[in-house]
Amino acid sequence: MKLKTHPRSGAALVEAAFVFPVLVFFILALIIGAAGIFRFQEVNYAAHEGARYASVHGTEYATEQKTTAATAQDVYDNGVKPRFMTIDPARTTYSVTWDKNNSPTSLVGTDFEKPVVNTVTVTVTYTWLPEMYITGPITMTGQSTLPMTH
Repeated sequence: MKLKTHPRSGAALVEAAFVFPVLVFFILALIIGAAGIFRFQEVNYAAHEGARYASVHGTEYATEQKTTAATAQDVYDNGVKPRFMTIDPARTTYSVTWDKNNSPTSLVGTDFEKPVVNTVTVTVTYTWLPEMYITGPITMTGQSTLPMTH
């Protein structure tokens, strides 16, 4: 019995030569995109944890513990930097700003019955270089604002 030969026997090889590189590119782009989303979430988490640390280490905490209130460097060292898992601290900048001062409430003018709740804002900025270098550096910024509580 004679087998039929297919006149297009090389067509599958040519089609695969076009399709496989595109397929591999899309799979790698999906993986690197997921890594970028993870790093973006990590930047936001670090900003939130920095704001949480700053909000509970204000002037009342310093008075109770007989120490100094948290500075921006303390917030970074104890609240932001320990939360980095895949982020390179060398490509990270941060800022910590207190609304009015480093205490939970402040009294406005002579109206002592209306205390104003102070807030702290922590901003973390990270410059990410994607692994495949398809695009240039991407700047990711996370910001969190919390009321001073302690």
